Amino acid sequence: MTRPKDGRMLAGVAAALAERTEIDVNVIRIAFVLTSFFGGFGLLAYVAGWALLPEEGETHSPAQRWFGTC
Repeated sequence: MTRPKDGRMLAGVAAALAERTEIDVNVIRIAFVLTSFFGGFGLLAYVAGWALLPEEGETHSPAQRWFGTC
């Protein structure tokens, strides 16, 4: 699973999940926003997705580059 360069609003995490699960991207975006307001889980999950999922065309995620595991 990779974060696409097209069709994203921020980092592409919702677009990647929508592509993988075949759920409408707007539903996933709304879920991230709602869960961010109720306990902050949505924001935490989004940041984790951004750090762990490589961008389209890349072979390593940002976290892999930060920790030098690539």
